[in-house]
Amino acid sequence: MEPAAPGASVTLRDVAAASGVSLSTASRALDERGPVSRSAAAQHVRKIAEELGYRRNSFASSLRRGETRTLGVLVPRLSDTVMALMFEELERAASDRGYFAMVATSGDDPEDERRAAETLLDRNVDGLILATARLDDDLPRLLRKRGVAHALVLRTDGVSPSAVGDDEVGGYLAVRHLIDLGHRDIAVVTGPSFTSSGVGRLAGARRALDEAGINPPQEWLIAAGYGIENGFTAGESLLGQEAVKRPTAVFAANDNIALGIIAAAHHFGITVGRDLALVGYNDTPLSARLSTPLSSVRVPLAQIATTAIDLIINPGKEPHIRKSMPTLIPRESSGRLRHA
Repeated sequence: MEPAAPGASVTLRDVAAASGVSLSTASRALDERGPVSRSAAAQHVRKIAEELGYRRNSFASSLRRGETRTLGVLVPRLSDTVMALMFEELERAASDRGYFAMVATSGDDPEDERRAAETLLDRNVDGLILATARLDDDLPRLLRKRGVAHALVLRTDGVSPSAVGDDEVGGYLAVRHLIDLGHRDIAVVTGPSFTSSGVGRLAGARRALDEAGINPPQEWLIAAGYGIENGFTAGESLLGQEAVKRPTAVFAANDNIALGIIAAAHHFGITVGRDLALVGYNDTPLSARLSTPLSSVRVPLAQIATTAIDLIINPGKEPHIRKSMPTLIPRESSGRLRHA
């Protein structure tokens, strides 16, 4: 059987006629959404379709069903390693379920976030996944009001369907690790106060400190942004003091903050892992490859991505806010056990 000439369009009707089957039988045999039929008739139809060079128009068929099998993903910025890794995992999880993911950025600005969301919705996406949620953000509420399928990842507003790491547990694990190493002069540099991740990690850190009867100076509890420059500024504030007035250990609420603190420590001649114990968060790929490998709290991004996709394509399941458990990965930046 001769394949179609280059540029010619082979229709489902052509495949059905060449196969000697009805249009509906050909459609079922070539439908990639469900289990693949192994019947002789279905295999014959697929063989004929391949010989003719037939390509299923998934976009057109999706429109007929009222869906496009695309998902919009909104992140603050792709220059942030965690957000880039999160999108890769979301893209992979979506593809495994027959969906295509497209991304837009907001710069953590509420107005830009709303504009980006509308742009994605104008492209008829079947749902939105937001890694941008702020505790003071109206967008999730508006999406709920409009009945738009959506899920929040990494951050939650406490109401919309969400797939997050257990930030409070992660913050607790990080600071408990430093306490177990013998530290009592511990500082915490957490994320922005408008993010559930920053609030949760600080809450976990405070719980560990309270359990140990440690009450650090208020200036050692710093709410910063999640960038390297934010970590450097916080590091200057914490480490630019005489030795007796600075902390011996720092929990940084993400690895970017930790990198900034490392740079500040180097500036002041302080050696991380010897003079200063440091724990980061997210366990980004760079963490294990630094000259002094960084202890960090690992977040299961693949599990979070899979959960987020399921929250959209299988709505109605409880609970709406699903937390994945983080894991502490100790490395050389924590230093050794201190003796009282």
